[in-house]
Amino acid sequence: MPSRLRTRLRAVGTALAAAAALAALPAPAAHARGAAAAPEFEQQVLFKAAQDPGYACFRIPAVVRTTAGTLLAFAEGRRLNCGDAADIDIVLKRSTDGGRTWGPLRVVTAGGGDTHGNPAPVVDRETGRVLLAETYNTGRTDSASCSVPCDRTPHLQYSDDDGLTWSAPRDLSDEILPADWNSWYATGPVHGIQLTRGEHAGRLVFGVNTETWNGERSEMGVPPAGGWGRVTANHAALIVSDDGGDHWRAGATDSWPIADDGTFRQKPSELTLAERTDGSVLVSGREQDGTDLGHRTQAVSRDGGDSFAAPFRDLPDLYTPQVQGSMLRLGDRILLACPGDPDRRRTMMIRSSYDGGRTWDSVDRGTVVTTDWSGYSDLARIDRDTVGLMYEGGAVDARDEIRFARFTEDWLLPRRGPDPTTPDLARHARPAAVLGAPARTKGVLGGALEFDGADDAVRLPYSDRLPLGTKDFTASLWFRYTATTGEQPLLWMGGIGTTQPQVWLRGEPANDRIQGLITVRDGAAAPRSVSVRTTGAHNDGQWHRLALRRGGGRLTLFVDGTAVGAATDVPGSVSRNSPFGVHIGQRMDGRAFFTGAIDDVHVWDRALSDEEIAGRDASLKDTVLWLPMDHVGDSH
Repeated sequence: MPSRLRTRLRAVGTALAAAAALAALPAPAAHARGAAAAPEFEQQVLFKAAQDPGYACFRIPAVVRTTAGTLLAFAEGRRLNCGDAADIDIVLKRSTDGGRTWGPLRVVTAGGGDTHGNPAPVVDRETGRVLLAETYNTGRTDSASCSVPCDRTPHLQYSDDDGLTWSAPRDLSDEILPADWNSWYATGPVHGIQLTRGEHAGRLVFGVNTETWNGERSEMGVPPAGGWGRVTANHAALIVSDDGGDHWRAGATDSWPIADDGTFRQKPSELTLAERTDGSVLVSGREQDGTDLGHRTQAVSRDGGDSFAAPFRDLPDLYTPQVQGSMLRLGDRILLACPGDPDRRRTMMIRSSYDGGRTWDSVDRGTVVTTDWSGYSDLARIDRDTVGLMYEGGAVDARDEIRFARFTEDWLLPRRGPDPTTPDLARHARPAAVLGAPARTKGVLGGALEFDGADDAVRLPYSDRLPLGTKDFTASLWFRYTATTGEQPLLWMGGIGTTQPQVWLRGEPANDRIQGLITVRDGAAAPRSVSVRTTGAHNDGQWHRLALRRGGGRLTLFVDGTAVGAATDVPGSVSRNSPFGVHIGQRMDGRAFFTGAIDDVHVWDRALSDEEIAGRDASLKDTVLWLPMDHVGDSH
């Protein structure tokens, strides 16, 4: 068979396989568009154990576009299982047609029984060289994590032929592994950047996160007297090179101590970078188990990565689970790819910032890529009009496969203007956003809002007065509904799920009850929850006043001024370490909405007396929020 025909048949086979893979994937959110000559969104399975023999699992995507226009898609090829510390290779696929088709899997560096992972590629646009930072550790044969202290070391490879061949790995420990970064160490995992503006133009930059361990190693594997020691600090840092990657050094570094009980404020990790239009570097990181609110954290470097202008700060109202994310700048717009479900790794979403990362789209404004389980990701500019997204996804597990999606910027949801608002009468409070289009109705104390159970909700903008922490509190509202099925969320404050601190009130008519719940964190102890319930759903279409009080060592639920349920309180914070939101008529994750009317929502950061709860007068003393719900005004 002539070689030209064989090549054509291979191309047809590749295209058919890509089309079949695309057809099998869940469709992204559909947007109303006019007729288009080409699809604005398409995706395919790029790495999957069933189609790439020899591997049990693929994880940790990273992608870059070379100066020749080739896309290089890296991943960890996990040979034994899906664990983080077993026999892992760094593998690669190449595309020379903008991500429409891909070549065969190539091994960049073989673990050989050890872990070779955390790919962090960066392209030198001046020479065309592709540099790949990576991290190694001794491998395991089970699926457990690396033992503490973990013997992680940074390495570097490069390619001068668009990823066809790679140099031998070079150990970078002498350059970028200080003596006190002696336990966990992670490059990326996501693409690095080359600066284009200012005095440091041409500099290569990627991120690392590391830990300090204060113990002594034992050759025999036996703990020394006094124990193994412990991890005492977390570090987030930028690694820079001014000579095309021949030499590297640690630049901007932010360190956070860990207390004796294991708690810490923040742990910025898995850093993704974007150069802003003014030449400064925006750094966004995963926040993992710190006491600060939020699961994303940010810092900025204004000197090319030599230092941070200020320590990392948490973003409590940017809803994500604890997961790696990726950024890409498109002109004045910065994209952030990461799951939007604040509880678990699912619903891959693209959100935007139009002010250099100072603020981000709320979750209801983001563009959904898939509602499947989804995890780590990376973004690359394919051409002037097209973006590539490489991400972990699956119908059953976020680790099922790695997908590659192509989309144009105009496929993303357009920028939306401000939402209508309803007043919050708490002191110095901003108005609350009104989502959907709840109707006005007659309430108990004037007007009220009627929610349709589909997309109506009221969301308060984040303020540091809202987290209730370890305080006593009282939450009160009036409700009216007739629903007989479904979850009927009334008030939600804090996070969501079984491990995040939170406070909520909801109707559960199928179970003939109304329930209130708090989840708390106390020091390094595991989270604990306590709930109280009514004996009746009160879904009779009449107005009822509901109140939840934490105080005097008890959690008490009131209906119409009478205590109907009580339980022993559990000490701890109801708002620590969670992406923090306040929603009326909606679960925090948007998976359930209230059908009925709500009036006069009021929260105090103190325990009201029985007499105050039985009365109707709304005291302003110690008010955290007060939504009369009697007016919807213009957007602000």
